[in-house]
Amino acid sequence: MKKFVLFFAFGLLLCSANAIAHGAKLGYIHPSELLSLMPEVIKANKDIETFAKTYQDQLEAMGKEYEKKVQEYQAGEKTMTDAVKEVKVKEIQDLQARMESTQKSAEEKVAKKKEELYKPLLEKADKAIKDVAKEKNFDYIFDVSQGGLLYAKDSDNILPLVKAKLGIK
Repeated sequence: MKKFVLFFAFGLLLCSANAIAHGAKLGYIHPSELLSLMPEVIKANKDIETFAKTYQDQLEAMGKEYEKKVQEYQAGEKTMTDAVKEVKVKEIQDLQARMESTQKSAEEKVAKKKEELYKPLLEKADKAIKDVAKEKNFDYIFDVSQGGLLYAKDSDNILPLVKAKLGIK
């Protein structure tokens, strides 16, 4: 993996040097900065917060119930029979397991909601970057936050050459 990353970084450096030497027009952008400026992203973030709040409220209610059961158990523990203690401990453990399950489910659902809301926004931003690159005749657009290439002219794609070299159709 380290060799691949090193090879990729070297290739990117070589590509950049080659592009500069041949007068290629380079550009860069910080996509997260772009996203933070999009009104749709601000609305999506508010929607996600509202969605997550319902789960947060549910978990807080469960937490209060848990605390109450633990306090009741601790207050009456000395006077309880072993059978009652066992039932109360089981109730507390079951509630704790439900809380953990609800927490995990909430995290998954919030992540899915975020992905659902962000997908069209990311596609819109990507399209805009590519449209600007084509309109302004950029050869390459780099993502400065990750060091990745966001756009390149199709004529510079060496995939067909590499496929032929490897005998891939």
